[in-house]
Amino acid sequence: MRMLHTMLRVENLEASLHFYTSLMGMRLLRQSENKEYEYTLAFVGYGDETESTVLELTYNWGDNTYDKGNAYGHIAIEVDDIYQFCENLETNGADVYRKPGPVKGGSTVIAFVRDPDGYAIELIQNKSISL
Repeated sequence: MRMLHTMLRVENLEASLHFYTSLMGMRLLRQSENKEYEYTLAFVGYGDETESTVLELTYNWGDNTYDKGNAYGHIAIEVDDIYQFCENLETNGADVYRKPGPVKGGSTVIAFVRDPDGYAIELIQNKSISL
């Protein structure tokens, strides 16, 4: 068994695709529309779906706003240079709300950014790369 994907409901598919592909470096792997039930699915990720876990972005047509609730935590992504990566995110208007630095009580360098819908993404410095 393996984990296939995580689904996030998004309010603006174009903004979410821009964030995940242009800013986070993922690729759009596939996209489909269901006209009968009025939704679009877009799968993004760093590798092929047959070998990697990906994100499914679900856009329900129309004016939709979602309550994130208090159970959702975050998605975690490893990056090679967290300081440069966060600088690029901020330069492009992303909300890096927890700047890069050591995790409380440890030495792992982390940061947090919000996607266009407010979902939290934890960025974790690749420990095999020294800065």
